[in-house]
Amino acid sequence: MKSLRTCSEGHQYYKSSDCPVCPVCEASKTPKPGLFSTLSAPARRALEHAGITTVEALSTYSEKEILALHGMGPASLPKLQNALEQLGLTFRKPG
Repeated sequence: MKSLRTCSEGHQYYKSSDCPVCPVCEASKTPKPGLFSTLSAPARRALEHAGITTVEALSTYSEKEILALHGMGPASLPKLQNALEQLGLTFRKPG
């Protein structure tokens, strides 16, 4: 069942899940060119929520850790790997 919600910016919207993302605010965000611009919105939010804002920061995580982030899917991994390779970096090896 959808419930009416109001975000901190005053937008009203209906949601049926516990997701706190306001669709109006989210639609107004445009990703900056670079790593985040090629990713889907859920994948981009997953990285941002984890504090991963640079390719260098991404390289401190393993693929498994990245895939465990809510919103991150396997289709995003090749894009992330490409971004890492362009800087001569890789995902952290597990263990």
